[in-house]
Amino acid sequence: MRTFDLTPLYRTAIGFDRLAQMLNSAESQPSYPPYNIELVSEDQYRIVMALAGFDRSEIDITSERDTLFIVGRKQKDGVERTYLHRGIAARDFEQRFQLANHVKVTGASFQNGMLTIDLVREVPEALKPRKIEIGASADGAPAIEQSRAAA
Repeated sequence: MRTFDLTPLYRTAIGFDRLAQMLNSAESQPSYPPYNIELVSEDQYRIVMALAGFDRSEIDITSERDTLFIVGRKQKDGVERTYLHRGIAARDFEQRFQLANHVKVTGASFQNGMLTIDLVREVPEALKPRKIEIGASADGAPAIEQSRAAA
């Protein structure tokens, strides 16, 4: 795996330390449990995780600021088993996702061993682009004519 030296970024950019932290943590992201990230529409996303062997009560989902935490703690059933082959991991996990600005969790469901988390990007009206109309000058003359008169 490649490693990147982000020292020049720290020397010349201010406020990009979060981006550098995200790049550093990207290579250490766990691969269990498997998941998909879907783009449902322009501002809607969905995370689907395969959690075979987990019960709804063993899964905890927390959204804190710009991070989504998904934690699974498998309860021990107390039965001693001898496996000839063990292909279903069913082990504890912690998965975290960095959320972009204004991305919120709208709901979660768990059905047939699949955890589905719906997200939506809600940009506040104050931050959305808006069209600025070009009007006349204060004395009623069009702005172009006023600038010609001043010249």
